[in-house]
Amino acid sequence: MQLVKIGLCAFGMSGKVFHAPFLKEHPGFFISAIVERSKEESKEKYPDATIYHSVEDMLKNADIEVAVVNTPVQTHFEYAKMALEAGKHVVVEKPFTVDVSEAEELVKLAEEKGLFLSVYQNRRFDRDFLQVQKVLDDKKIGDVKEAELRFDRFRTEPSGKQHKENPQQTGSGSLHDLGAHLVDQAVQYFGFPEKLFADVFSMKGSEFANDYFEILLFYKNDLRVRLKSSVFSKEAHYAYIIHGDRGSFLQERTDNQENELVSGAIPAYGKDWTIPLKDPDGILNFLNDNKETERILTLSEPGNYMNYYQEIYEHIVFGYALPSPGKEVIQNMKIIDAAWKSSQEGKIIMLS
Repeated sequence: MQLVKIGLCAFGMSGKVFHAPFLKEHPGFFISAIVERSKEESKEKYPDATIYHSVEDMLKNADIEVAVVNTPVQTHFEYAKMALEAGKHVVVEKPFTVDVSEAEELVKLAEEKGLFLSVYQNRRFDRDFLQVQKVLDDKKIGDVKEAELRFDRFRTEPSGKQHKENPQQTGSGSLHDLGAHLVDQAVQYFGFPEKLFADVFSMKGSEFANDYFEILLFYKNDLRVRLKSSVFSKEAHYAYIIHGDRGSFLQERTDNQENELVSGAIPAYGKDWTIPLKDPDGILNFLNDNKETERILTLSEPGNYMNYYQEIYEHIVFGYALPSPGKEVIQNMKIIDAAWKSSQEGKIIMLS
């Protein structure tokens, strides 16, 4: 099996939880380098990786083919550009960049260099996201007329991380963080909208970055899609509510990969590794061909973030499609930028 050498630009939560465990267990990847500015925590689990104390040093000296830019969003543009200029393929964490102009410049540079640039939209591999896609493809609920996608949490205290909490830093707050997931999911399900209206602010107070948003997406076929997130949601809502002209589907957010990884779970290669659900997590209510109501409790199948890196590997080795390419995710950044503008100006923003 061809071995692809990888370098991680950071070893914080993202590196420890979402990237390194999968790269270690995938037989086609080798973690060759890890950036840790002042510590050497990675040595215990990844002793074969060379530790560098700066991204610049790693890109200059490490034997790697792919750089994973998993640093704070405010540095994504700088480090992704640096990696591309050094001749490395790039996987960049979501959100892609802080704004559209940065994303467009990176995509152009990658194309000029003949390198790939992929955004780590891992929630495309959540069990709940995949279940909704399955229901939409099955078309039992008919043509979709209205949808609501939510990503709520109960985190009423500030995290203390300046790149996430400082309202003066572009890219901080929930709109770029959780919004990057919801916007991506909406575009994957329904395509690019015609216009939007948004409300974005901080429930914790103006001294903190936004922690609440509601975005209403308008589509040319009269479809309405609402994206919503709050950190003051103690009781869970259905994360996906889809209404069609023949029925409805309600899906809970039940993917638990993040929590299991934080607790020390080891992701398996080539098979499911998460703890199975015991109870149904969705409700499908629709009119069948005889126009009789059927109500089914559904159970989603396991998701697996390993599939993202499997697709990266297959792109490198076999030339298969690249997962979430930067050129595609530029669309997400356009929506995020427009949502911020809409909230600031209090008006509908045209997108097409």
